[in-house]
Amino acid sequence: MTETFCVRPAKEEDADFIFTMIQEIAAYERMSNEVTATREDIVREVFQRKSAYALIAQENGVSIGFALYFFHFSTFQGRRGLYLEDVFLRPQYRGKGYGSQMLQELARIAVEQGCGRMEWSCLNWNQPSIAFYLGLGAKPMDEWTVYRLTGDSLNKLAERRNEHRN
Repeated sequence: MTETFCVRPAKEEDADFIFTMIQEIAAYERMSNEVTATREDIVREVFQRKSAYALIAQENGVSIGFALYFFHFSTFQGRRGLYLEDVFLRPQYRGKGYGSQMLQELARIAVEQGCGRMEWSCLNWNQPSIAFYLGLGAKPMDEWTVYRLTGDSLNKLAERRNEHRN
């Protein structure tokens, strides 16, 4: 049987699958304890507010992976960019060229939307993904360090700003 593969925009009915994929990628990345998102968050942010967008990968009509992305703005380029937050294929479907097709679709969207670049992050230990991205022609941004504020640190900084307003 010849396998048919497609990448399509996600619909609200895909929210359960997207949430499952988030849990699976978190487990793969050894970060399950960091998932606080709910299915309702996905519905609200992706399908109602359109804060982000998702693609669903399917083989023979069965959902096997996803990509979640959003648009940001580059001050240096003066145009928007596409940021790929997550891309994940279930392990048994890897090695068939599906990941490349997903990234090709994301690149097509970026070009169609007038983006100057497409970016994503990858954990330093994830050598299979790093090799895959390098094979696509992606360049690591080794001179940059990602900084993050969450939870108490984020709240404390916001509170400091509120103190200055009073």
